[in-house]
Amino acid sequence: MARTAHFDCFSGIAGDMTVAALIDAGCPFELLEEAVAQLRLPGVSIATEQVMRHGIAARRFCVEIGSDAPRKHRHLHHIEDIIRGAGLNEHVADEAIEVFRRLAEAEAAVHQTTLEKVHFHEVGADDAIVDIVCACVAREALKLAHVTASPLAPGNGTVTCAHGVMPVPAPATARLLAGVPLMQTDEQAELTTPTGAALITTWTRRFGPTPSLRLEATGTGTGTREGHTRPNLLRVLIGTEVAGGPAGESDEVVVLETQLDDTSGQILGHTIDLLLTAGALDAFIVPIIMKKSRPGQLLTVLAAATDVPRIEDLIFRETGTFGIRRTTARRSTLDRSFEQVDTPWGPVRVKLGRRGAALVRAWPEYEDCAALARSAGVSLERVQRAALSAYWQMQDDAGG
Repeated sequence: MARTAHFDCFSGIAGDMTVAALIDAGCPFELLEEAVAQLRLPGVSIATEQVMRHGIAARRFCVEIGSDAPRKHRHLHHIEDIIRGAGLNEHVADEAIEVFRRLAEAEAAVHQTTLEKVHFHEVGADDAIVDIVCACVAREALKLAHVTASPLAPGNGTVTCAHGVMPVPAPATARLLAGVPLMQTDEQAELTTPTGAALITTWTRRFGPTPSLRLEATGTGTGTREGHTRPNLLRVLIGTEVAGGPAGESDEVVVLETQLDDTSGQILGHTIDLLLTAGALDAFIVPIIMKKSRPGQLLTVLAAATDVPRIEDLIFRETGTFGIRRTTARRSTLDRSFEQVDTPWGPVRVKLGRRGAALVRAWPEYEDCAALARSAGVSLERVQRAALSAYWQMQDDAGG
């Protein structure tokens, strides 16, 4: 069954704290050393140590940068080139780049510029690249299919950055935390950093209480700062869903709607594609009759709360609408995971849906089947049937 990690962010979250907590939870440090070596960043190495925070043992993760290492401010494409050129696991590389793109989108919105022109400062430095890549490597190593998190503590006061003294949360962090539940603390410090915010909002689709888990491992990470009113700690709880617990999963989604009577079908189709690529959970159009009996279209988009700002930006840009309605809805979902099977034409992923401990749905991924069908010149249905048959045969062989 898929493993879930729940992050307790009662004292915020940062990139180094995330990596430290995952090391403490069982990720082999040697895997991270190998990944950092593959990045080929001159003068950069990593270390880890056990420390005490307010009488509690915690793991620290340190990125050590030699005095001869070049100090660079980078654009997004520079960082993508470093990660793609490292020969990392493809899923790890994709996820790390997704985190950086999320950072770039936040910076672009703050400075009213484009992704291509965003000039990373602190978050483009070597230590931020290492933190994000190592966090993604650790998640892959621990096989964490799902991530949840508590409300985040952003902190208070001010922080000094490349643009001067700014209030906490810093502008880019605040943008990243749009739609995320926050908790207030008395700690006068930046508790949630841009890197930490980008990681947790990229990984997490549900913020709230700890889910029902059969606990398998815990990890506690810390940063360099000592807390004053609370320990500077990040805890992760890792486990699998408890059999007989809540059936499936439940979360909140944001429903965005706008009525359109002056947008062509070509633009609407293009917009739907862009919305789904941008991370919308679903997007669809329903024909309607508007005021003055004008025929129109109702565009409806489902999105995670953390994705709403960029989804709304895209809708305003592409459709020209003057307003978007926003409501929040709760939904029940199956616990999803994938298994790969072999067919006569190649491998296919089969998506599995479980409600509690019961397997409710198994169906081959359309994109995998369609690609094989086109390549082999056979029908889509034939590939789907072969994949599904291979999955059930694999279950029979395993005694499932």
